[in-house]
Order: sequence, then structure tokens, then C-alpha cells
Amino acid sequence: MTRPFEGIRILDITHVLAGPFAAYQMAVLGADVIKVEHPDEPDQSREGGTDRALNRRNMGTSFLTQGSNKRSITLDLKQEAGREILKRLVKGADVLVENYRPGAFAALGLGYEALLAINPRLIYCSISAFGQDGVRREQTAYDHVIQATSGIMASTGTEEVNPIKIGAPAVDYATGTMGAFALASALFQRERTGKGQHIDLAMLGVAMMLQASLMTGYFRNATEPKPHGNKQPFATNSAYEAKEGMVMIGASNIRQQARFWRAVERADMIKTDNEARIEDREREATIIADIIKTKTADEWEAYFQARHVPAARVRTMAEALADPHFAARRVFHKFDSTPGIDGPLGVPLAAFKFAHGGPSIEHPPREMGADTEAVLRELGYSSDQIAGFRAARAI
Repeated sequence: MTRPFEGIRILDITHVLAGPFAAYQMAVLGADVIKVEHPDEPDQSREGGTDRALNRRNMGTSFLTQGSNKRSITLDLKQEAGREILKRLVKGADVLVENYRPGAFAALGLGYEALLAINPRLIYCSISAFGQDGVRREQTAYDHVIQATSGIMASTGTEEVNPIKIGAPAVDYATGTMGAFALASALFQRERTGKGQHIDLAMLGVAMMLQASLMTGYFRNATEPKPHGNKQPFATNSAYEAKEGMVMIGASNIRQQARFWRAVERADMIKTDNEARIEDREREATIIADIIKTKTADEWEAYFQARHVPAARVRTMAEALADPHFAARRVFHKFDSTPGIDGPLGVPLAAFKFAHGGPSIEHPPREMGADTEAVLRELGYSSDQIAGFRAARAI
């Protein structure tokens, strides 16, 4: 069965995490993604990650995360020859994604209007920290800087220790996911209108969307989100130390709260409204803390889940990935061997499944420029021309 984006060609001129992850989401759903890098200045994610040997080979784990199913070419877009090759690629492309400083591509003659003249059906996606307009337009940032700017850090941590950055680069990957959604929407729109589109995606906007309900609460009551840590407003919706390990209890709504108290044989503590739960929070928490200490976190997880009370032992990454549940879910993909890498490799695939034609990975991340010659030949360039481009360091 054909996957959703088979036949769609995407030019991925992005670096670090957010932009490459957006193109990666399209690649696992069938798009022909061509990653474009400067011949002397690789995507900085190639030098980042947990394996220093791979970093030195420009195959760092940060790059590998979102490199599968993409072809890799090198172009120096500061040279006329490099720009002409890109323009020839644009003629046959459906999407171009870039995440450089606003105005940088336009200054090279590669902005949306210029490329739209070459290909009126082109979807041109610009990803930046703050967007293509607004007073912060010229400012730059990474995930952690956006976490600070957006208010996410201020509401993360405990009452005693805050603000704290979220452990994972959540804004980067949320921006990539939002970018893929925007691209899919623009492609669907183009099927109806026949027209190209310019997508202006800002990391700061994504960070605000990640706090959607908190924003609405602030707009209504000017209530600043507070860092709660593991201590949430409802005592039955918080984390507690067990005899061994820690368990996060998620008895959030009134019905779940009632099931929780019955499960621990304290039906006398059941409340009929949320305000009463908030008012009695500290007493409830003291009682729950004593109860949870009587079993291990694993025992409580099994006990509560059997009684339809959301709960889980707090796990490490190693423990989470070892969960047999993933055997049926295909959230990640493993390669036995990969060019440029010693030993096996595992990468994320997708958080969802299709009944047919869903996300899949056909080939591992490519070494830098591995497909340059093949792609240029597809464009009609001769061996002599390609050799000339190499001699001039245009590729």
C-alpha cells in the first residue's frame, strides 16, 4: 500500500533538531527527502550526541535520530553554482524546508517569492526561533532558550527548586511535529487550490501551544502557572515514594478518585467535588504517603491498573525502552548495520500506526554527501560538470 507522501519530494535545508525532525516525519511516511548541507559546514547535530567516536565521524546520535530515509547531498549556497543546482532541484520539488535566520535565504536570492517564480506549486516552510516578523524576528535561540522565554521553565520544578528546564528537548521535537502537520496541511490545501504556500513556523509559538490550557487560564484569571513538581493540586494525582521505587498516581477525575480510595480501603475519604479535594489535599497526601509505603512501586502499579486507577512506577530510559509493550507498537526501528557506524543502531520511528501504508524506515541515515553525485546525475549534470563543482567546492 502506498504511504501518504510517496511521490512527494522535499528539500531539507535544515540543521540541529526541529527542522530535520519535521522532514523526518515526512520521510518515514514515504516522501523522498533530500538533505542539503554545506560541504565544509555540516549540520551541527552530526557532531552532537552520546557517542564521541560517532561525533568525530559526523554521524552523531543527535543526527541519527532524524536521518533515516533521507538522501544526503552537499551544496555551497553562497556560490552561484550551488544556488543554480538548488534552483534546478526546486523545479521538481514539492516542499522546501529551511531553518536559518529570517531573511538569510532571501538575501541569497532563495526566498519564497524567488523560488515561487520557479515553481508556483512549491510549499516553502521557514522554521525559526521567533518567526519571520515581530520585534524578536532577528533574535536566535535553541530549545532551552525558548523554554526560558516562553514561561515553561518558570512552571517546571518544585515549589522549592525552580525554574528548571524540561529534561528532553521537547520544544525542538514538538516544533518538528508541528512542522510536519503544517506541511501535510499545506500539501492537502495545494491539492484543492493548485497553489504553493509559505509556512512561517516559530519555536516560541509552539512552546506557547504546549502550554495551551495554562494560557487560557491566565487569560481568564491572570493566574500564573506554578511549579508543582511531583505534588499536583489533587493528592490522588501525584507521586509517592513506595517501599521500593516511586509510583505516579493519576486518579485525576472524580470517578477515578473514588476508585482510588476504594482500592486502598479508605472509602471514607471519597469526595464529591473537586473543590473539596483541593481543600483537603494535605490531609489526603499524608494518608496516601503512608499507604504507598506498604508495597513496592511495581506492586502498586499492577494493583491500581487492575482496578482501573491510572498509575505507573517511575522508570528510567533503559527501563522504559525494555518494556515488552513496544514489541507490538513499532515506536522505534533497529538497524543491524549502518555505513559509517560500528555495531547496531536504534532510532525513533513514529508514535502512531496505520492499518496500511503507515510509517516505515527503508534505509539508515546517510554519511554526509553520500548521494550528491547520484542526485546531480538525476538533474542532468554530466560527469565533467560534477567534477567541476567538486573542484570549486560548490558541492
